[in-house]
Amino acid sequence: MPSLNEIRSTFLNYFERNGHQVVHSSPLVPRNDPTLMFTNSGMVQFKNLFTGLETRDYRRATTSQKCVRAGGKHNDLDNVGYTARHHTFFEMLGNFSFGDYFKDQAIPFAWELLTRDFDIPADRLLVTVYHTDEEAAAIWKKVAGLPDARIIRIPTSDNFWQMGPTGPCGPCTEIFFDHGDHIWGGPPGSPEEDGDRFIEIWNLVFMQNEQFEDGSMRALDIQSIDTGMGLERIGALLQGKHDNYDTDLMRALIEASANVSSTEPDGSGNVHHRVIADHLRSTAFLIADGVMPSNDGRGYVLRRIMRRAMRHAHLLGAKDPMMHRLVPALVTQMGAAYPELGRAQALIEETLKLEETRFIQTLDRGLRLLEDELGKLPEGAALPGAAAFRLYDTYGFPLDLTQDALREEGRTVDVDGFEAAMAQQKAKARASWSGSGEAKDAAIWFDIGEIHGATDFLGYDTEIAEGQVLTLVVDGKAVDTLDEGAEGWMVVNQTPFYAESGGQVGDTGTYLKPDGAGEILDTRKMPGGIFAHRLRAGKGGLKPGDALELRVDHARRSAIRANHSATHLIHEALRQTLGDHVAQKGSLNAPERLRFDFSHAKALSAGELATVEAEVNRFIRQNTAVETRIMTPDDARAIGAQALFGEKYGDEVRVVSMGRAATGKGADGQTWSIELCGGTHVKQTGDIGLCVVMGDSASSSGVRRIEALTGQAALDHLIAQQNRLNAIGEALRAQPADIVDRVKGLLAERKAMEAELANLRRDLAMAGGGTSPEAREVGGLQFLAQILTGISGKDLPPLIDEHKARMGSGAVLLIADTGGKAAVAAGVTDDLTGKVSAVDLVRAAVAELGGKGGGGRPDMAQGGGKDAANADAAIKAAEAVLAG
Repeated sequence: MPSLNEIRSTFLNYFERNGHQVVHSSPLVPRNDPTLMFTNSGMVQFKNLFTGLETRDYRRATTSQKCVRAGGKHNDLDNVGYTARHHTFFEMLGNFSFGDYFKDQAIPFAWELLTRDFDIPADRLLVTVYHTDEEAAAIWKKVAGLPDARIIRIPTSDNFWQMGPTGPCGPCTEIFFDHGDHIWGGPPGSPEEDGDRFIEIWNLVFMQNEQFEDGSMRALDIQSIDTGMGLERIGALLQGKHDNYDTDLMRALIEASANVSSTEPDGSGNVHHRVIADHLRSTAFLIADGVMPSNDGRGYVLRRIMRRAMRHAHLLGAKDPMMHRLVPALVTQMGAAYPELGRAQALIEETLKLEETRFIQTLDRGLRLLEDELGKLPEGAALPGAAAFRLYDTYGFPLDLTQDALREEGRTVDVDGFEAAMAQQKAKARASWSGSGEAKDAAIWFDIGEIHGATDFLGYDTEIAEGQVLTLVVDGKAVDTLDEGAEGWMVVNQTPFYAESGGQVGDTGTYLKPDGAGEILDTRKMPGGIFAHRLRAGKGGLKPGDALELRVDHARRSAIRANHSATHLIHEALRQTLGDHVAQKGSLNAPERLRFDFSHAKALSAGELATVEAEVNRFIRQNTAVETRIMTPDDARAIGAQALFGEKYGDEVRVVSMGRAATGKGADGQTWSIELCGGTHVKQTGDIGLCVVMGDSASSSGVRRIEALTGQAALDHLIAQQNRLNAIGEALRAQPADIVDRVKGLLAERKAMEAELANLRRDLAMAGGGTSPEAREVGGLQFLAQILTGISGKDLPPLIDEHKARMGSGAVLLIADTGGKAAVAAGVTDDLTGKVSAVDLVRAAVAELGGKGGGGRPDMAQGGGKDAANADAAIKAAEAVLAG
């Protein structure tokens, strides 16, 4: 009996032998179809190949595509566990031709694989074709020898596939297996077709037409093939089972659930185990593909799947979290085919444990409070909406859980009352929110959030994704169009663009559509989880409903990521170097640089800065993985995670860890940096490349600021520094290694020359190298005034002292002409300071020289002015002071 893993390999190997490229499954979050919540078929990743928007280096492909149907129009959630073939997660085997082969090869491929490689009896197979597709019917007769009775013509849309209301479309042929007359049911198209005797195992779509809005069609220039066969369904058939949950893979997960919960796999809890086994797969794969539980969008669907499984675990009697304990069994079964499961195993386990721990607390608390509310009501009465909302808003008990709990008692919830209470809360939030700048008119963003919900952010895992325009905003108002060249704001349902927060600047980039491209100039976060993209519209303009390919500027994002991750390393290096008092007080992570503000009372020494820089680069060279986990804020802080300044944290936080040290933080005791952070980061610390600390400065009282460069910017800085060093060495005629000694020698020479020159100037001045060198009597005192050139203001005080020593008793005023400006100094011998002050002399002189003030001591004072040409007037002003 072949295992599901062997069946998958047989399928892929068969088509690889027949010239098909084996393509790995695309993520469950579609990046090329904004209309889908989750990837729900094998053709999703090839949509643009079928429409001609994209080409690749192959024209034939085969895949085993992971799919989820648990939201939107493809929602099997409520049936899972109670039927034989419903799943939230399944694998779709498929082969595809993009304008290469068509029906005449697709049908033989299918028939050969089923009857030869899978050894399915030909007489147990029958097919359907679209009622006008005589070509397909003729090929089935020729290739398989099927009689007319086993080629059933179907006139309905069941056998005609369409991508949408318009666009590519074409007839289908479906292959059915007859399980035998001991099972009730009839062939497709019969009144008993809903029975389980005839089960569809494969659907082949012949994409041959293009549908237009007026209902007309034309043949496509390139005709293609798209097929889909559920692995679980064909696996059950090949393993002789009639129930997908009896296959080896699902049975292994069911038995793991029974083992962990200490219950029987096939007893009264069988349905519970089936639900847990199915939901474990969808939950684990969604988390591995970047979806995290939340209260909006995909995250809400994931949380609903998780809670449904956890509620069934609760009904099994599990008192402690158990879902996370099943992940190793899933990785054992599917990890070889899908290595992303193994890579994300720790994150999956941690997320499941966190969510189930909170769910158990919520469930126990909510059920008690619900009982209290029901005790106030008449028998069978509906729970008032206000009470249901209070359970949700205050105690975290969601509406769907309340409805499930009440359904068991035959009660309902006043949903209209619940919605009214929700609307009232939103109105209060709207009134209390206040924006600033371009976001000051918040009303429009609240309206958008209420209509469309929060934006799905895909940017942790991709920089390219498709999004659908929901709203365009100009000057705080929604508009129907944005013409070419016009600027405004755009909201899409999903985006890879990071919105500015936590010190990280918003992403920029481009959008593409068939008739043109435009620029994304900035991305901001608005109320209600809305990501607003400021843009300049390109050719063809924009309108709501447009499907766009969104491309983040990769080089810019990479530089920002490097700076943001380096900021975390710098933070920890500062704590290790300066002490645990260091805490972040602000940051900027831009493409060209990083800035980090932190609490510290004094400037860092050159040695401290060098230590910080060396530590950061040590962990960059270590090149360890940067890991992200989801935790509660309390659990994160308990392992030493640092919270970022200005961030608001909810019930769950992203915890970013990097670096390995002999002694560190976290459960392993070796993680060097652990911080709460919602930003984007490098995959490995080595991706930062290099970090150069530019220095620190004062930001505010008790807060210092470090600025640094990383990656190419750091390398460019070092290259520029080396070039400057080489230029200096060339000018000094010295090798780079000798430059410091050479400069020290030149400085010593200069100092000696300056001292010698000062002595010469002093000697010249004392010898009369200026005007009016002789003292004269003014106001009964000896007064010497002199105008000097070729000396600086700092040379004046020593000259004053020498003149005073020579005079014995008197006052001196010296004015130095320093290139049009004037430096002034005055001195009075000690025996005269009671009669006249040097300060008064300087101030009188400075006033005439175009200056203000001047100061010093009664025996020595200095000042300066803007106009040395008035030196004679300045001397007369000083004489006036002496004359009294």
